[in-house]
Amino acid sequence: MKRISRRKFILAGTAGLAGLSVAGKGLGSMYSLANDVMVDSVKLGNSGLTVSRIAMGTGTTGYNRASNQTRQGMDSFVRLARHAYERGVRFYDMADMYGSMPFVAESLKGLPRENVTLLTKVWTYADGSERNEPVSQLVDRFRQELNTDYIDVILLHCLQQGNWNETRTHYTDGLSKAKQDGIVKKVGISCHNIDALATAAESPWVDIIMARINPFGTLMDGTPDEIKAILAKAVQNGKGVIGMKIFGEGKHVTDQEREQSIQFAMTQGNIHCMTLGCEAIAHMDDAIERVMRHAGH
Repeated sequence: MKRISRRKFILAGTAGLAGLSVAGKGLGSMYSLANDVMVDSVKLGNSGLTVSRIAMGTGTTGYNRASNQTRQGMDSFVRLARHAYERGVRFYDMADMYGSMPFVAESLKGLPRENVTLLTKVWTYADGSERNEPVSQLVDRFRQELNTDYIDVILLHCLQQGNWNETRTHYTDGLSKAKQDGIVKKVGISCHNIDALATAAESPWVDIIMARINPFGTLMDGTPDEIKAILAKAVQNGKGVIGMKIFGEGKHVTDQEREQSIQFAMTQGNIHCMTLGCEAIAHMDDAIERVMRHAGH
């Protein structure tokens, strides 16, 4: 396959895969994706959802309702999201904190709603005591921002305590009601702590887990072996598992490291799919080529 130079890669975007900063990075060369290579679909555990193997992450350096993806502006975001869709990426990973929901809504205008999976995340406080917004009101706001009647997945964002199932009942009860009403299909958590992850793997409330996994142990909640073991238990319990921080939030982006990261995620990570926070089309194409090559396509 044709390769593009380091210089052309840098010119393709000022930041890269999952939040990397290209300055000073030995990024090597990237693959130019053949137009006929498409991302395939996989079952997300026993959740009943079928999703693209890659989700488009929208929260690189995400905070204060903005991210690197949204800071590029609406036009750039839409071009990237539409390119992802054309390559078979039909899974969009968002969060209230990223401010990315209106951007995804604009990107998907005119496309069949049933063709895409929309996942977003809510920042939580213990029992909602610091922010007394009813969960029903949160969900309605999210649906308005996404211009959709229902949301496929809502996760509790960035949980860091093993007892989250006891301290976040304001949110778990509210999202359970939203599931009963049919306006949220599946629920779960995004983990940033090994105890939180272990609780999620066993919790009957959890449908979907988002977990940090890479072969280097970078920004993970334990060693790769520890996390793999917990995720194996989650998969055994029927949870859908989404891998994140596949490149260690951009700390491992040389050609060899990208290849090692994707191979690890695809063959050892105990995940069903992954979210990748690409910021340029060249980065997305490179990741898609690697993922689909290891998927046997």
